Amino acid sequence: MILGIPLSTYTLIHVVLSLAGIFSGAIVVWGMLNAKMLEGWVAFFLATTVLTSMTGFYFPSPIFGPSHAVGILSLAVLALVILALYAYRLAGPWRLTYVMGVTLALYLNVFAGVVQIFRKAAFLRSLAPTQTEWPFIVAQLIVTVIFMAIGTIAVKTFHPDIKLTGPDID
Repeated sequence: MILGIPLSTYTLIHVVLSLAGIFSGAIVVWGMLNAKMLEGWVAFFLATTVLTSMTGFYFPSPIFGPSHAVGILSLAVLALVILALYAYRLAGPWRLTYVMGVTLALYLNVFAGVVQIFRKAAFLRSLAPTQTEWPFIVAQLIVTVIFMAIGTIAVKTFHPDIKLTGPDID
Protein backbone atom coordinates (compact mmCIF):
# COMPACT_ATOMS: atom_id res chain seq x y z
CA MET A 1 0.00 0.00 0.00
CA ILE A 2 1.11 3.51 -0.85
CA LEU A 3 -0.83 6.37 0.73
CA GLY A 4 -3.60 3.90 1.47
CA ILE A 5 -3.79 2.82 -2.18
CA PRO A 6 -2.93 -0.74 -3.26
CA LEU A 7 0.44 -0.85 -5.03
CA SER A 8 -1.08 -2.07 -8.30
CA THR A 9 -3.61 0.78 -8.35
CA TYR A 10 -0.96 3.34 -7.39
CA THR A 11 1.29 2.04 -10.17
CA LEU A 12 -1.56 2.35 -12.66
CA ILE A 13 -2.20 5.94 -11.58
CA HIS A 14 1.50 6.74 -11.97
CA VAL A 15 1.64 5.15 -15.43
CA VAL A 16 -1.52 6.95 -16.60
CA LEU A 17 -0.08 10.27 -15.37
CA SER A 18 3.19 9.52 -17.15
CA LEU A 19 1.48 8.68 -20.43
CA ALA A 20 -0.78 11.73 -20.16
CA GLY A 21 2.32 13.87 -19.56
CA ILE A 22 4.10 12.42 -22.58
CA PHE A 23 1.04 12.80 -24.82
CA SER A 24 0.26 16.36 -23.74
CA GLY A 25 3.96 17.28 -23.81
CA ALA A 26 4.17 16.14 -27.42
CA ILE A 27 1.23 18.43 -28.24
CA VAL A 28 2.87 21.35 -26.39
CA VAL A 29 6.16 20.80 -28.23
CA TRP A 30 4.28 20.53 -31.54
CA GLY A 31 2.71 23.88 -30.71
CA MET A 32 6.12 25.40 -29.95
CA LEU A 33 7.48 24.10 -33.26
CA ASN A 34 4.59 25.91 -34.93
CA ALA A 35 5.01 29.10 -32.84
CA LYS A 36 1.75 28.49 -30.96
CA MET A 37 1.08 28.75 -27.26
CA LEU A 38 -1.42 26.03 -26.37
CA GLU A 39 -2.22 27.25 -22.86
CA GLY A 40 -4.66 24.49 -21.88
CA TRP A 41 -2.33 21.74 -23.07
CA VAL A 42 0.59 23.45 -21.33
CA ALA A 43 -1.26 23.53 -18.00
CA PHE A 44 -2.26 19.88 -18.41
CA PHE A 45 1.30 18.89 -19.34
CA LEU A 46 2.77 20.72 -16.36
CA ALA A 47 0.24 19.25 -13.92
CA THR A 48 0.58 15.66 -15.12
CA THR A 49 4.35 15.85 -15.34
CA VAL A 50 4.71 17.33 -11.85
CA LEU A 51 2.37 14.63 -10.52
CA THR A 52 4.31 11.93 -12.37
CA SER A 53 7.55 13.02 -10.71
CA MET A 54 5.94 13.41 -7.29
CA THR A 55 4.19 10.03 -7.34
CA GLY A 56 7.44 8.37 -8.37
CA PHE A 57 9.01 9.19 -5.01
CA TYR A 58 6.47 7.12 -3.09
CA PHE A 59 7.41 3.79 -4.65
CA PRO A 60 9.25 1.61 -2.15
CA SER A 61 13.00 1.69 -2.68
CA PRO A 62 15.78 0.72 -0.30
CA ILE A 63 18.23 3.22 -1.86
CA PHE A 64 18.37 6.58 -3.55
CA GLY A 65 18.53 5.53 -7.19
CA PRO A 66 18.71 7.04 -10.68
CA SER A 67 14.91 7.35 -10.79
CA HIS A 68 15.05 9.62 -7.74
CA ALA A 69 17.70 11.81 -9.38
CA VAL A 70 15.60 12.06 -12.56
CA GLY A 71 12.54 12.96 -10.47
CA ILE A 72 14.40 15.73 -8.64
CA LEU A 73 15.82 17.08 -11.90
CA SER A 74 12.39 16.98 -13.51
CA LEU A 75 10.77 18.89 -10.63
CA ALA A 76 13.55 21.51 -10.69
CA VAL A 77 13.13 21.97 -14.45
CA LEU A 78 9.34 22.16 -14.12
CA ALA A 79 9.67 24.79 -11.39
CA LEU A 80 11.70 26.94 -13.79
CA VAL A 81 9.17 26.38 -16.59
CA ILE A 82 6.29 27.40 -14.33
CA LEU A 83 8.20 30.47 -13.19
CA ALA A 84 9.13 31.40 -16.77
CA LEU A 85 5.57 31.08 -17.99
CA TYR A 86 3.37 32.29 -15.16
CA ALA A 87 5.61 34.74 -13.26
CA TYR A 88 7.74 36.19 -16.06
CA ARG A 89 5.37 35.54 -18.98
CA LEU A 90 8.26 34.41 -21.21
CA ALA A 91 9.82 37.88 -21.22
CA GLY A 92 13.42 38.11 -22.39
CA PRO A 93 15.54 35.09 -21.44
CA TRP A 94 12.52 33.39 -19.84
CA ARG A 95 11.27 32.33 -23.28
CA LEU A 96 14.46 30.31 -23.76
CA THR A 97 14.12 28.90 -20.23
CA TYR A 98 10.54 27.87 -21.03
CA VAL A 99 11.35 26.22 -24.38
CA MET A 100 14.38 24.36 -23.09
CA GLY A 101 12.57 23.40 -19.88
CA VAL A 102 9.49 22.02 -21.61
CA THR A 103 11.67 20.06 -24.02
CA LEU A 104 13.86 18.72 -21.20
CA ALA A 105 10.88 17.79 -19.01
CA LEU A 106 9.30 15.86 -21.88
CA TYR A 107 12.64 14.24 -22.67
CA LEU A 108 13.00 13.06 -19.06
CA ASN A 109 9.51 11.51 -19.22
CA VAL A 110 10.34 9.73 -22.47
CA PHE A 111 13.75 8.68 -21.14
CA ALA A 112 12.06 7.09 -18.11
CA GLY A 113 9.51 5.50 -20.43
CA VAL A 114 12.26 3.86 -22.46
CA VAL A 115 13.80 2.54 -19.24
CA GLN A 116 10.45 1.05 -18.22
CA ILE A 117 9.81 -0.47 -21.64
CA PHE A 118 13.20 -2.20 -21.52
CA ARG A 119 12.36 -3.46 -18.01
CA LYS A 120 8.83 -4.67 -18.73
CA ALA A 121 8.81 -5.91 -22.35
CA ALA A 122 10.24 -9.44 -22.40
CA PHE A 123 11.78 -9.10 -25.86
CA LEU A 124 13.60 -5.86 -24.99
CA ARG A 125 14.57 -7.15 -21.54
CA SER A 126 16.22 -10.13 -23.25
CA LEU A 127 18.21 -7.74 -25.47
CA ALA A 128 19.35 -5.54 -22.58
CA PRO A 129 18.82 -7.26 -19.22
CA THR A 130 21.01 -4.82 -17.28
CA GLN A 131 20.31 -1.77 -19.46
CA THR A 132 24.01 -1.39 -20.15
CA GLU A 133 23.85 -3.30 -23.43
CA TRP A 134 23.97 -1.71 -26.90
CA PRO A 135 20.24 -1.94 -27.74
CA PHE A 136 19.35 0.12 -24.68
CA ILE A 137 22.19 2.60 -25.19
CA VAL A 138 21.30 3.08 -28.86
CA ALA A 139 17.60 3.55 -28.04
CA GLN A 140 18.41 6.24 -25.46
CA LEU A 141 20.93 7.87 -27.81
CA ILE A 142 18.27 8.09 -30.54
CA VAL A 143 15.80 9.64 -28.07
CA THR A 144 18.45 12.14 -26.94
CA VAL A 145 19.36 13.19 -30.49
CA ILE A 146 15.70 13.61 -31.44
CA PHE A 147 15.04 15.82 -28.42
CA MET A 148 18.18 17.89 -29.02
CA ALA A 149 16.96 18.55 -32.57
CA ILE A 150 13.43 19.36 -31.39
CA GLY A 151 14.76 21.72 -28.74
CA THR A 152 17.01 23.51 -31.22
CA ILE A 153 14.17 24.00 -33.69
CA ALA A 154 11.74 25.08 -30.96
CA VAL A 155 14.16 27.74 -29.68
CA LYS A 156 14.27 29.19 -33.21
CA THR A 157 10.54 28.99 -33.96
CA PHE A 158 8.74 29.68 -30.67
CA HIS A 159 8.15 33.41 -30.34
CA PRO A 160 4.55 33.63 -29.14
CA ASP A 161 2.61 36.78 -28.48
CA ILE A 162 1.08 35.54 -25.24
CA LYS A 163 -1.45 37.39 -23.16
CA LEU A 164 -1.49 35.47 -19.90
CA THR A 165 -3.26 37.06 -16.95
CA GLY A 166 -1.04 38.28 -14.18
CA PRO A 167 1.22 41.19 -13.25
CA ASP A 168 2.86 43.11 -16.05
CA ILE A 169 6.60 42.60 -16.38
CA ASP A 170 8.27 45.83 -17.40
